[in-house]
Amino acid sequence: MSIIVENISKSYDKVQALKNVTFQVDKGELFGLIGPDGAGKTTLFRILTTLLIADEGKASVVGFDVVSEYKNIRNSVGYMPGRFSLYQDLTVEENLQFFATIFGTTIEENYDLIKDIYIQIEPFKNRRAGKLSGGMKQKLALSCALIHKPKVLFLDEPTTGVDPVSRKEFWDMLKRLQQKGITMLVSTPYMDEAALCDRVALIQDGSILEIDTPKNVVKKYPKELYNIKASNMYQLLEKLAQYEFTHSAYPFGEYVHYTDTRSEFDYQELYNYLNVHYLDNIFIEKTEPTIEDVFMDLAK
Repeated sequence: MSIIVENISKSYDKVQALKNVTFQVDKGELFGLIGPDGAGKTTLFRILTTLLIADEGKASVVGFDVVSEYKNIRNSVGYMPGRFSLYQDLTVEENLQFFATIFGTTIEENYDLIKDIYIQIEPFKNRRAGKLSGGMKQKLALSCALIHKPKVLFLDEPTTGVDPVSRKEFWDMLKRLQQKGITMLVSTPYMDEAALCDRVALIQDGSILEIDTPKNVVKKYPKELYNIKASNMYQLLEKLAQYEFTHSAYPFGEYVHYTDTRSEFDYQELYNYLNVHYLDNIFIEKTEPTIEDVFMDLAK
C-alpha cells in the first residue's frame, strides 16, 4: 500500500474537520477524494504531507509514519496545493531549478518524467510565474512537484479555477504519469472528474460517505431517477418541493433531478399535478444517475 489512513480525526477549536477517516491507496493507483469546499480534503492532505498533525488516528505514506518519519515522506512525495504557491517573481525555469536544488537533483536528471508537461511551457521559460495563465501555472506547479521523481503525488484541487480545456489536458497528463508507476491522491470538488479515477472516496463534513470504483458507486444509487423541466424552472422546483411524493428534487444543468417516494412512479399523476399548477412545456423522462446524484443522496 502506498497510503494507509486509519481513524484520522482533526479539529480546529469547536469545528471538527475530519472524523475517523479510514482508507487505503494501492501502489500505482489514481485515487480521488471527492467533496465540496469545507469537506476536509485539504486538512487531510496536510496531515498526509506532514504539514499538520492529526488529533487522533495514524497514517503512513510509502511505509513511513507521517509523524515519526516525516523527513522520509517529504523526500518521497510531491505536493501540489490548491492555491498556486510557487515564487511569482521567479521565471518558469528559475522555479524549476529552485525546486530541483532543494531535493538535491537537477532538471536534466529527471527531465524524462516531466518532459511531456514541460515542453508545453518551455517557450515561456523566461516569463515570471506570476504572469502565466491559469493553465500554464498548473503545468509549472505539476512540473515542480515531479522534479525529484516522487513515489506518491498529492494534488489538492489542482483544476479549480482552470478552464475546461486545461482541465482535460491536466487529467490526460495524470493518466500518462500513472503509467509511469506514480501513485496519485487527487482531491476535487468537480464530480465529473471522479469518473477519471480508479477509485473514489466521497467526503462530506469530514466523514467518508462511500469508497469504491466510480462505476460501482453509481450502481449503488437506490432509486429511479428522472429528468424534469418546464417553462418556469424556479416554480417547478417550488412545486416539486410541495409534492407529497417527492423524495428529492434539485437542479442539475437544464433539468431538475427527481426521485419519488413510491416504489412505482406515476408519470401521469405528476404531470397532471404540475399542469394544474400552471406549469407549461413539462418534460419528464427517466435518466441514469451520476456520481453527483449518489453524493447528493448520501449527503442527505
